[in-house]
Amino acid sequence: MKKCAFGRPQVEYLGHIISQEGVAMDPAKVSAVMDWPSPNSVREVRGFLGLTGYYRRFVKEYGLIARPLTNLLKKEALAQFYWSLEAEGAFRQLKKALTEAPVLAMPQFDRRFVVECDASRTGIGAVLMQEQRPVAYFSKSLADRTLSRSAYEREMMGLALAVQHWRPYLIGRKFVVRTDHRSLKHLLTQRIATSSQQIWVAKLLGYDFEIEYKTWVSNTAADALSRKGEIMDLAAVSMPEWLGLADIEEEQKKNNFLREIIQTLATDPASVPGYEVIGRRLFYKGRLALASDSKWIPRLLEEFHDTPTGGHAGAHRTYRRLAMNVFWKRMFRQVHAYVVQCLVCQKPKYEAMSPAGLLQPLPIPNLIWEDISMNCITCLPKSKGYASILVVVDRLSKYGHFIALKTPITARSVAEALSREVVRLHGIPRSIVSDRDSLFISAFWKELFFLSGTQLKFSSAYHPETDGQTEVLNRVLETYFHCFTCEQPRQ
Repeated sequence: MKKCAFGRPQVEYLGHIISQEGVAMDPAKVSAVMDWPSPNSVREVRGFLGLTGYYRRFVKEYGLIARPLTNLLKKEALAQFYWSLEAEGAFRQLKKALTEAPVLAMPQFDRRFVVECDASRTGIGAVLMQEQRPVAYFSKSLADRTLSRSAYEREMMGLALAVQHWRPYLIGRKFVVRTDHRSLKHLLTQRIATSSQQIWVAKLLGYDFEIEYKTWVSNTAADALSRKGEIMDLAAVSMPEWLGLADIEEEQKKNNFLREIIQTLATDPASVPGYEVIGRRLFYKGRLALASDSKWIPRLLEEFHDTPTGGHAGAHRTYRRLAMNVFWKRMFRQVHAYVVQCLVCQKPKYEAMSPAGLLQPLPIPNLIWEDISMNCITCLPKSKGYASILVVVDRLSKYGHFIALKTPITARSVAEALSREVVRLHGIPRSIVSDRDSLFISAFWKELFFLSGTQLKFSSAYHPETDGQTEVLNRVLETYFHCFTCEQPRQ
C-alpha cells in the first residue's frame, strides 16, 4: 500500500500528467528541454530529439519544425557536424512549441469517436477527436511510388491507415469519418475499380462507421498533418561507435589494395562497383572495408564467435553476422579457419550426418503458432531453484520460447508456464507435438487440452526424430551451455 495513492486530482505517469482535463506533459521534462544547451555534436542532437520526440503527439507539425535537426542525422551529414542558423532556429522553435503544447483529451468509450483524415501528394494525416477535442494525432509520409496514384486512392489509403492505427479505440464501436474528398463519402456504396482499392477497402472490414463530407477549410487539422514533410520516428537511443576508426583509416591508406580503390574513387565515384567513400572511410556495399591484415580482425572474430552473444556458432552463422557489419578479402576462409580451430567448439560438438532413408516430415502448418511442438531439458545444475527448461517451438516460423521451470516438474506447472508464456502471446494452438513423457500423457494434461480443443500428437516410442524440430533446438541450446560451462559444468 506504500506505493498507492487515493483521491489525487492528478498523477504522474511515464513523463505525463494525467488529470480530469486530459493528458499533459510533465513540467519537469519541459524544464529539462528549456535548459538544454545548443548541441555541439550529433550525439547531443540525438539526445535532444529523443526527449522532444517522446512528446511529438502534443506538438502540431513536429516533423516540419524538427526537419533541420533531423537532417543533421543523415548519413551524408555525419562526416562533418555543422550547427547552422537554420538548425538553431528549429532548436529554439521546438523549445517554444513544447511550452505551448495543448492538453490532449482522455478517450471516453461511452461517447462517439470522430476521425478526420486527409491526404496530399507527400503524406497523410488524421486526428482522432471527441466533442471537438483532439485525443491523438497521426501522420505518415508517402513513398515516391504513391505519387502516380490518384487522389481518391491516397484518400482511401489514409482512411485505412488511420483506422488501423487507432484500432483499439474504434473496433467494436460505431464512429464517424470526416473527409474533404467528396467521392470518398460514397465509399461503402460505390463499385471498387482496381485491385489496390480492394486491398484498402478490405482493411476496413469489421469496422462500423459512416463517412461525412467536410470541406478542406473546416478540415484544417488533418489537412495540415497530411502536408507535412517526411516524418522520422525518433527515440532516445544509444548508437554504438567504433573505438578504432582512426586506426582503420590508417590501415586502409597503408593497404595497397584498398589505397588504390580510394584513389580511383576520388576521380570517379562509380568506377569501382560496390565501393564508396563515406566520411574518409572506405565501405563495401554499406559495410566497413578492412585490410586483410588488420589488427581488428582477431578481435572481431573473438567478439562474434567466443562471447555469449556469438555463442560459439558455426562458421556460416558467424560469417553471416560478421558480414552484416564489415568486409575484407578472403573473409569466409579466415572465419572458417578460426571456427574449426576453436578448442571450446571441438569439445562438446560433434559432426552431424544426414540419416539414411526417406525423409517423412510432418505436414506444414498454414498459420504461425497454430501447431507447436514442445519438450523439456532436465537435470541441469540448479540456479535460483530452476533446473529444467521447457522448449516450445512454432512448427511454421521455427520461433522458439525457452521457459525456466522449477523442480519438481508437474503437469500443472508445465500447463501454467505454457499458458503464461505462449498462450498469452499467441493464443491456444490447434495441435501440440510432444514425446511420451509422463507429464504429457497424464490425465490432467489430456483433459485440459480436450476442453480447449487442442489435439495432442505424441511421437513414437524410442523415436525422437518424430519431433526432430524441437530436438534440434534442444541440441543447439545444450551445446551453447556446454561451450560456456565446460570448465565448470556444475556452476
